[in-house]
This record gives sequence, structure tokens and C-alpha cells, in this order.
Amino acid sequence: MKKHNFNAGPSILPREVIEETAKAILDFNGSGLSLMEISHRAKDFQPVVDEAEALFKELLNIPEGYSVLFLGGGASLEFCMVPFNFLEKKAAYLNTGTWAKKAMKEAKGFGEVIEVASSADANFSFIPKDYTVPTDADYFHITTNNTIFGTEIKEDLNSSIPMVADMSSDIFSRPIDVSKYICIYGGAQKNLAPAGLTFVIVKNDALGKVSRYIPTMLNYQTHVDNGSMFNTPPVVPIYSALLTLRWVKAQGGVKEMERRATEKADMLYAEIERNKLFVGTAAKEDRSRMNICFVMAPEYKDLEADFQKLATEKGMIGIKGHRSVGGFRASCYNALPKESVQALIDCMQEFEKLH
Repeated sequence: MKKHNFNAGPSILPREVIEETAKAILDFNGSGLSLMEISHRAKDFQPVVDEAEALFKELLNIPEGYSVLFLGGGASLEFCMVPFNFLEKKAAYLNTGTWAKKAMKEAKGFGEVIEVASSADANFSFIPKDYTVPTDADYFHITTNNTIFGTEIKEDLNSSIPMVADMSSDIFSRPIDVSKYICIYGGAQKNLAPAGLTFVIVKNDALGKVSRYIPTMLNYQTHVDNGSMFNTPPVVPIYSALLTLRWVKAQGGVKEMERRATEKADMLYAEIERNKLFVGTAAKEDRSRMNICFVMAPEYKDLEADFQKLATEKGMIGIKGHRSVGGFRASCYNALPKESVQALIDCMQEFEKLH
């Protein structure tokens, strides 16, 4: 049976990326060595890093004066690396969910943290709109897509101070004006690569402004100066990321990814609205295109386990909602084909007929 991978992360990758990575794991570039056992200093591997960085810059139209870093530690390590490198006195954070809260918690160890707005009272079902960002803050931090609650900031905000963004789950799903940010970071295991890789886009002249000592490994300048090779980087995920970046370019770039994301999301949200068994959880104007969250309508709540069972039987993988929200979550990242979304819709309609 065909499996439809709606996992929130680690998540679906293009099939050709998986197959090419598998080949390289057996024999990298005809070297007779596995990608898993080559040196990161090998002459064959440096071009992988160079091309991946170049494609990052090309696909996202990154201006001069920015570096792209390939690190470890996930977005969770970035939650402290960002304030380590940029927070001198005060930082502003928009609280839109679990990961934004975790980022704020880490930042409080480095200076004053201003929560400019929060949607916690509504279980993070919307993105706050009317708030004021203090102009004396060192940066304004946002989480562009909230995987657990299914909300998304779909365009670059206007800010009077430098912005930092966690784009773990929507990177390469839409064009970005990188010039509005001093740092964009994310775990790669949702829209880019297998788990184990963290990407960071950092504005070079924003570094070196804080007065504190920064441990060598936590200093972005260390990794800028060493081209992500200060220590052993995650070799296999970087290679897979390169293949994914090539795939995105071959498909038509981020504009095409955005078109597909919108098409898939519109299909599924239309079915959620039409089908009286289901209800969406996010405010309509803030609904994520990457993570589509829905629950059973109140009068059908007792059917939740039955739908989960049917969906599993039909090959739907990973649609169980996060424990803090419940219900269901269909993660529709770039590599998820439209056919999988249609298969889920068909499953929902079959369940409707049964009940």
C-alpha cells in the first residue's frame, strides 16, 4: 500500500533525494567510501558545502553581506545562540506557540525580554496583529510557522528594528526578503533534510556587537570564519540538503513551492470546511499552509479514534495531532505530493459516508 507521509518532522523528503543519498551512503562520488565515513575535509565534500550555500543564496535571493551556516544542535540550540550573539540589553519576542515560548525562555538568561504580544489565551489559534515593538530592543524575534497549532506568518513583517526568525518549518515554501532580518535559522528536518542539520542565515555586520564573551562554538563568527567547518559538520544531512535544494530549483524555485503549498492547503481546508464531521483549529486568516490542524466537530468527538484507525488503514502516516491540541495534523511540506492530500480528502469523505 502506498504510504502518505504527513509527519510533522522528521518528515517527507523528495523520493529522488532519498534514493541519491542512499547511493552516496554506499559509494560517494565513486570514491569507494560511504558518505558516512568520508572526512568532512575531503576534497570531494567541500564542493557539496559550497554548492549548498550557493543554492541557498540563489533560491532565497540572499543579498551580499550574509553568510549561510550548516550547524548542529537544532533550532533549540539557536534559541540560546541568538541572544548570545545579538542580545546586549533588551529583545522583543512575539509569542505564537510552544517554540516561541522556548526561545523566549532561553533569551531571558541574557537580558530583558519583552513579550510584545501573545495568543496563549486562545491556545495560540491566531497570530497577534496590533502590538508595538520597542524601538530600543536589540532585535525582534518571530516564529514564522507554528507546527503544533497550525498558524503561519505568511509574509515578511515590517519592523523598525532588526528581525530574527525561526523558519524551521516553512523555509523554501515562499520567497523571503532576507534583508529585513539579521538572522534566520531552523532545524532542517521539515522542509530540507534529515534530522541533524541546522541552517543559519546571518548578517555579517550584525555580529560582534555584544560586550559579553561568547563561547567559541556558540559564536556565529567562528562558523562564518571557518565556512561551517570549525568542527565536524553533519555530513550526510548536508548532502541531502544539497539534493533537496537542487530539487527545489528544478521544480521552479520557491515561487513554485509557494504555488503548490497554497494549492494543497486550499484543497484540504476546503474539505474541512465542507465536511460537517471536522472543524479547523486556527483562525482562517492565519492558517498554516505547512501544518493543517483540525479536530472532530464537538458532536462527533467520540469518532476521533475511529477516524484515526480508518486513516491509518488507508496509509495516512503521522496525522495524529500534537498532544497539546489533539485531533489531527496534516503536515504538507514541499515534498508532499498533491496526490497525498487528495488521498486524505478521499478518506475524510469516506468516513463522512460511514457516519
